[in-house]
Amino acid sequence: MARFLALIFLVLALARPAAADTVFAENGVALRGTDVVAYFTAGDAVPGKPEFRHDWNGAAWHFATAQNRDAFAADPARYAPQYGGFCAWAVANNYTAPIDPEAWRIVGGKLYLNYSRAIRLRWDMMRQSNIAKADANWPALSRAQSP
Repeated sequence: MARFLALIFLVLALARPAAADTVFAENGVALRGTDVVAYFTAGDAVPGKPEFRHDWNGAAWHFATAQNRDAFAADPARYAPQYGGFCAWAVANNYTAPIDPEAWRIVGGKLYLNYSRAIRLRWDMMRQSNIAKADANWPALSRAQSP
């Protein structure tokens, strides 16, 4: 199973390398439309609404309420996920991968997202080490150019 997951991550990494200021977005919408402020205020992955949109860092960010949108607009660095919203476990292993908005953790006041809940459990087993590796890997990954 671990080899299978590693192969999937490798394929995903080759298919979508990170670019400067990249954000995990599909069709221009960050994090599958999930309200990042709600992770902090509601403690849950809450779907955002297109009518409460804020454009930042090359993507449209959706929020459940105007209040959450305005909080994000005032201080995006406070709420934005680490590693552009890509899977924290993948970044710790020096590549990028998409995320499941339900697979998240707030650690030290920062939001981390993962590919799946199973990968989040794996990331959690060595959380501090994985964060340190991802922090070291992210600058180069974020500068990588798309093919």
